Amino acid sequence: MLATPTTLVRGAHTTAAAVLLALILTLGPTAAAAQQVVARVNGEPITAVDVAQRARLIQLSTHKPAPQKQVLDELIDQLLKIQTAKRYKLEITDTQVDAVLANMAGRMRGNPQQFTQALASAGISVNALKRKIRADLAWTEIVRGKFQSRLLVREVDVAAALERRKTDEKKAVAYEYTLRPILLVVARGGGDGALEARRREADGLRARFQNCDDGLRLARGLKDVVVREPITRATGDLNAKLREVLDSTEVGRLTPPDLTPQGIEVFALCAKKQGKGDTGAERDVREELFGEKFQTEGKQYLQQLRRSAMIEIR
Repeated sequence: MLATPTTLVRGAHTTAAAVLLALILTLGPTAAAAQQVVARVNGEPITAVDVAQRARLIQLSTHKPAPQKQVLDELIDQLLKIQTAKRYKLEITDTQVDAVLANMAGRMRGNPQQFTQALASAGISVNALKRKIRADLAWTEIVRGKFQSRLLVREVDVAAALERRKTDEKKAVAYEYTLRPILLVVARGGGDGALEARRREADGLRARFQNCDDGLRLARGLKDVVVREPITRATGDLNAKLREVLDSTEVGRLTPPDLTPQGIEVFALCAKKQGKGDTGAERDVREELFGEKFQTEGKQYLQQLRRSAMIEIR
């Protein structure tokens, strides 16, 4: 997943002109060269525009220009991922891509429209980012399916990793959370405008939601809102990101809105009490070990695809 800078939305209007000028001077293709083909992967082209767009994305992510080889390698890998997905008849829907984009915008304290505008201010088409997201989502499913047995994490490896970090684990505290999921439904085919309207409603509800008793009644009074039954989750049930979200949310308040296939969802944190047992360290270790295995298998498979592909660089 693209690591987006925290300053992309905030301050975009004051810095966009300078950033865009620098990028144009170093990366921008002329109109005549815009459709110039710089490489082909199994017959499919990579253009100068593709290279310029990816270079800008990398620069916004890392705050430094990327070598030309790195940019081209990323685009070659992206095409190989997409071609492999087509071969397996694997389809990534627009809804899946939009959900990732919306969550990226949410982490920037913005919405998809603001995020798209910020990208445009830096000379980046949101479609370039969407192509990358689509390729990465497809690749995740491909590697998980193809190398399922090799991605298994052994208990002995988890135990060994936990032993290495047991000093930090002693400082951790386990909690039990009582949550009420609240879904602001978006009709299928509602489009970005409907999503944005519901996200604004969710932000408004968060501002007014001061405790679960009054807040849940308020939520039920909104149109097309579903308040689900309470659920209880222990620290050990949650990944590190969710634990961070809940630990930064006050009891009686709502979590930040998240995009789901059904609409915009928030969670009311109605109770939080200290408990015993797993603090989430075991889950974190499993995810880290799985991530390492995933990266290894994915890298090796990409190398294999590269060896068997017809790659022409001009």
